[in-house]
Amino acid sequence: MSTSKKSDDKKNVVVVGGGYAGVHTAKALAKTLDPSKYNTVIITSKPYYVFLIAGLRIAVSPTETLEDIAFIPYDKLQGINVKIGTVHSIEETAPGKGGEVVLKDGEKVPYSALVLATGSTWTGPVAYGDTDEEIRATVAKWRKRFADAKHVVIAGGGAVGIELTGEIKDYYPQCKVTLVQGSSMLLNDTYPTKFRKAIEGKVRSRNVDIIFNDYIDTFPEPGDVGVSTRGQNELSDADLVVPCFGSHPNTAFISSLGSDVLTKSGSVKVKPTLELQDHPGVFAAGDIIDWKEQKQAGKAPNHAGIVAPNVVSFLAGTTQKKVYKGSIEMIIIPVGKYVGGGYFDILWGITVGNWLSSFIKGKTLIVPLARSLMNYN
Repeated sequence: MSTSKKSDDKKNVVVVGGGYAGVHTAKALAKTLDPSKYNTVIITSKPYYVFLIAGLRIAVSPTETLEDIAFIPYDKLQGINVKIGTVHSIEETAPGKGGEVVLKDGEKVPYSALVLATGSTWTGPVAYGDTDEEIRATVAKWRKRFADAKHVVIAGGGAVGIELTGEIKDYYPQCKVTLVQGSSMLLNDTYPTKFRKAIEGKVRSRNVDIIFNDYIDTFPEPGDVGVSTRGQNELSDADLVVPCFGSHPNTAFISSLGSDVLTKSGSVKVKPTLELQDHPGVFAAGDIIDWKEQKQAGKAPNHAGIVAPNVVSFLAGTTQKKVYKGSIEMIIIPVGKYVGGGYFDILWGITVGNWLSSFIKGKTLIVPLARSLMNYN
């Protein structure tokens, strides 16, 4: 099936991004669009779906080859044409009139409607490249670093940093681990103090030291020993310092639509229909949208449930009726396979402990759910 040349009468509906939000949205579109009129196309820079939730365990574990099931091919997605390529820019014919997605190699993929779902860029063990060789080299590099380390310092006490402490302690229980957090509690104030304190207790139960109200500003080169915090805490025996202080929207190419489409932090400005302001027929989903909510994969199905029907309405020239009103905040944080906690912002605020967090996420990191999404049931 050609996507770059109009070799038939079909029009392309293009989803840029082959992650959780992109695949959910593309599958919803493929189920809804008339296949005799439209091609559903995913453009993604990686040769397979990298399930990031499993990334920390993949990086740390010396024995499990979780990547064998968490790096998932696109070949079983039905009714979806997947194109491997990196997007350089978007050339809009005119607002609401479609355009072309321009790849870095110069190829142009025409679209009648466009969905942007490019997710986030990360630091540390899950900062993968695009090719299979680059991805596997990153895995091998970090596995060796964790295997060799005697004292790991983790910069950032959000969910990623917390989960990394548990993975290290599961596989290297004798390794010293210090977590450095810039505020007075772990996580952020989306979550109630009681839950944040409970998670702190889980982390400390794994024999992890925590330094609050402090930062790591300089990251030593691999092999160097010792690091100082901004607050002059000397961690003289630290031989591995890992950045885990958040992600950034992967949206630089989207600025080709105009300087007004992104916020200062790089998020995509959207209407409640998740359509871009002043760009009819261009939508966004996943971590990149400018919406006051935590950036989590679990919200992707909700975004897809808004975007897909609104794309169909746009193509039909009818009113877009689906409006995004936000998602319930919930989080499960494993601190290893069998320790952890969770919070659900429903009713009075429900918390769960070790057993449920292990059952829901800790043991499997919900890899089976990701494989089901990719039709690898």
